[in-house]
Amino acid sequence: TVLAVEDKIEYGAYVGLDVHKDTIAVAVAESGRGEPLYEGEIANNPYKVFKLVERLYKRYGGQVLLWCYEAGPCGYVLYHQLMELGEECHVVAPSKTPRKPGDRIKTDRRDALILARQLRSGDLTAVWVPDSDQEAMRDLTRTRDDFKAQEHKARQQLNAFVLRHGY
Repeated sequence: TVLAVEDKIEYGAYVGLDVHKDTIAVAVAESGRGEPLYEGEIANNPYKVFKLVERLYKRYGGQVLLWCYEAGPCGYVLYHQLMELGEECHVVAPSKTPRKPGDRIKTDRRDALILARQLRSGDLTAVWVPDSDQEAMRDLTRTRDDFKAQEHKARQQLNAFVLRHGY
């Protein structure tokens, strides 16, 4: 789904998040054409996220905010947390995020600013976010597949060992 402004919802601000295990870089693009502002980094924990939502909610007078971050190894915990707080959030595909050809320098600050700007302009592609049950089943299936691959490799190594020793 391309996140175009087809919904015609006017958001108070567009929040781009660059999420890592321990920190989240935050940038906010207000409605209109102004440059996004870098808000800084917060710790990646539920309390700090709640305080950020509270702070931005007050700053924008209770207007609806649109949040986004790139899909990655941190999963969908932040998505579910923001949704539980009543916020609208999209997880976007990093491979479909438009990048300028010379834009090779990646920093958390720059990534958050780019996400906020592109979210406001509707240039991002959202990914499907599984609910908790679907995510648990996906994790279980992937773990099983990993163990089956390890078992296969161990079996091959054992067979090679036996063959090398003449059995």
